[in-house]
Amino acid sequence: MDFWPEFLASTSGREFVAGGLGGTAGIISGYPLDTLRIKLQNTKNVSAFNILRQMVSREGATSLYRGMAAPLATVTFQNAVVFQSYATLSRAFDSSVSAKDPPSYKGVALGGVGAGALQTLMVSPVELVKIRLQLQSMGRITESAKGPVMVAKSIWKKEGFRGLYRGLCVTVIRDAPAHGVYFWTYEYMREQFHPGCRKSGKESLHTMLVAGGLAGVASWIFCYPFDVVKTRLQGQTPSSIKYKGIYDCFRKSVKEDGYSVLWRGLGTAVTRAFVVNGAIFSAYEITLRLLFNNGNMQTQETI
Repeated sequence: MDFWPEFLASTSGREFVAGGLGGTAGIISGYPLDTLRIKLQNTKNVSAFNILRQMVSREGATSLYRGMAAPLATVTFQNAVVFQSYATLSRAFDSSVSAKDPPSYKGVALGGVGAGALQTLMVSPVELVKIRLQLQSMGRITESAKGPVMVAKSIWKKEGFRGLYRGLCVTVIRDAPAHGVYFWTYEYMREQFHPGCRKSGKESLHTMLVAGGLAGVASWIFCYPFDVVKTRLQGQTPSSIKYKGIYDCFRKSVKEDGYSVLWRGLGTAVTRAFVVNGAIFSAYEITLRLLFNNGNMQTQETI
């Protein structure tokens, strides 16, 4: 009965809840653009507008949200773990900073790398199922029509534990350094837009939205080629194995389509990144402040 009040009274609990709500806001705001990105990475000479037009005309606007149940079901916990891990690790890597001061930019970057690496254990199987669902209209994946739970069961039955974690290595390569760039960019840009806000914790919604959006854009540009490789590896099924690994996928993709294939869909990805991560950081910061203010009020009333 007393778990939630005690949990929300702790700093870790508030960061966990704020991170979860931020992740939910990000998924809902950016999922249609994510669907377009996945399809662009697996097609040739087709624009995002043409894919959008074809999907809406043939399957309706709801097709843009196909597969959202898989990430939405886990994103609250996943994003909560990322933000809580980041908050803990950024201070652990910068022990010289006092509790009242924000971590240094070095601590921010290293904390982001650590948080990014940890969250891949959760995100890799979820993104595998999501990608299989998003690619169903291309006619290569028959089990995707059954929904996320059935797809996951089908993968487990046919490929086992190893199948569910297909693409884990490239996901770590993509996410660990990208999260370092992500959190560093956000902290740096918010300070540039609103000097002193890292210590005071006070900045405008505009600052949160723009700094968060730029952080998302920077991290995606940094890791995008690995995301293309990851999508192609995870889009494979046992009956359609084309790539034997990360290097083989990279080599064959470049040989067939040129180096430009590694940046296919980047425009859609960065547009989505700006919208999604602006929403994530804004929801995170606002929720965190509401929880801390509420906690302070409750403490004062108790006293």
